[in-house]
Amino acid sequence: MTRSLALMAGIAGAAGAAGLTTLVRPATARAALGLPEAEATTYALRIAGMMLLALGLFLGGFAAVFTLAGGAA
Repeated sequence: MTRSLALMAGIAGAAGAAGLTTLVRPATARAALGLPEAEATTYALRIAGMMLLALGLFLGGFAAVFTLAGGAA
C-alpha cells in the first residue's frame, strides 16, 4: 500500500469514527464543542455526523477498490 492510500484509509477511519460518534451521541459532541442545548443544534449535529460518516465510507471504499483493482503497483 502506498503512502497516499494509507493516508486515505486513515482519514476515512477518523472521519467515519467521528461521524458515527456525532450521529449516535449528539449530546457528547455538543458538550465537546460548547454548543447550546437546542433542538436545532441536535439536528445540525446529526446531519454533520451523517456527512462525516458518508465521507469515511466513500473514501475508504474508493481506496479499497483502487487497491483491489491493482492501481497501487
